[in-house]
Amino acid sequence: MHSNNPIKTSHSLTPSTPYYLLDEAAIVTNMQIIARLCELSGAKALLALKCFATWGVFDVMTPFLHGTTSSSLNEVRLGYETFGDNAPDSENKKETHAYSVAYSADEIDEVLSYADKIIFNSISQLNAFKGQAVAKNVPVGLRLNPKTSNSSFIIADPARPFSRLGEHDKDKIAAVLGDITGVMIHNNCENDSFEAFSASLADIEDRFGDVLAKLEWVSLGGGIHFIAPDYPLEKLATRLKGFSEKYGVQVYLEPGEASIHGAGTLVTTVLDTMHNEKNLAVVDASIEAHMLDLLIYRESAPITALNAESVEVMPIRQEQQDAADNTIIYGRSCLAGDIFGEYQLAKPLKIGDTISFGNAAGYTMVKKNWFNGVNMPAIIIRRLDGSIDVQREFDYQDYKASLS
Repeated sequence: MHSNNPIKTSHSLTPSTPYYLLDEAAIVTNMQIIARLCELSGAKALLALKCFATWGVFDVMTPFLHGTTSSSLNEVRLGYETFGDNAPDSENKKETHAYSVAYSADEIDEVLSYADKIIFNSISQLNAFKGQAVAKNVPVGLRLNPKTSNSSFIIADPARPFSRLGEHDKDKIAAVLGDITGVMIHNNCENDSFEAFSASLADIEDRFGDVLAKLEWVSLGGGIHFIAPDYPLEKLATRLKGFSEKYGVQVYLEPGEASIHGAGTLVTTVLDTMHNEKNLAVVDASIEAHMLDLLIYRESAPITALNAESVEVMPIRQEQQDAADNTIIYGRSCLAGDIFGEYQLAKPLKIGDTISFGNAAGYTMVKKNWFNGVNMPAIIIRRLDGSIDVQREFDYQDYKASLS
């Protein structure tokens, strides 16, 4: 098993901001929910590395999950090297699933050297590389696009018009059933409705049921927000178990956000304050560089702590936007729209104040970048025993090396 040794360790650390702070206890809470769902349903759960790949906390995740799923050569290698035991004869062997929208011919052999299953996005890619997979005894799957989805964002909707994500023609899929053992169907994005998920799955069954019955496994992807406190987990488990038994397939789930929701914050410091019809503050981080999804989806970050006090300051509602005492918190890059959000705060921010933004684990560290040369946040982990590890710090040499 890969050793996840941090660069530096401290038990009484006050690190310089900005930094991502991961809480292992919060991760384990999510893991326990996922494990309960798997226990009740018979499904297997794979960590989606496209969402979260910070291997410094994998040791607390591996006891609960069955492996990883990937979107590239680098991700499949990372999953193979860092997520649990991959020895073929191990009782606790973790699965490493490989998927990519498109593989290149010069990387496919290396991908197959790490993969326990490989899923091709198209029949074209399947035909190009199935021979190499068969030669290496790697089971082959195909992505199926049902042309329906549960997504509030067109940019993240795999069933959007003219989508390239998977095959939708049933006759064409049926024609290659002899080449595949399973399919992957990923058509949910932050879907917190069991009813919507169940109805979508029923539609897939109606249209592709005879195809499903000829398979050995079906991955239903991620994007199902079943860790919400009021989510009917038992209903979901019953639905998944019934689906598995009806078609005689092993069901896989690919939780990304569900694995680490609420387990990460981005800790920042106020560098400057201004006033331009509203209160303005600039912190030492950037959404374009460090929480890119806020920019992509036009969302705001919740404030989880202010000056070391735990608070619950959510972004303002539409009807509050005209309040003159609102505070807009900006990132420090030159992008005019580098905005964490607009908030109603009990008192004005001061230079030197510390602000922690929530929901900073998923789709953050995997997307962070060096825009404007802004300091890259360190990665810091609060371990289960309460100790603090500085897993990784970044400096000028990292910035320079990223540009060659």
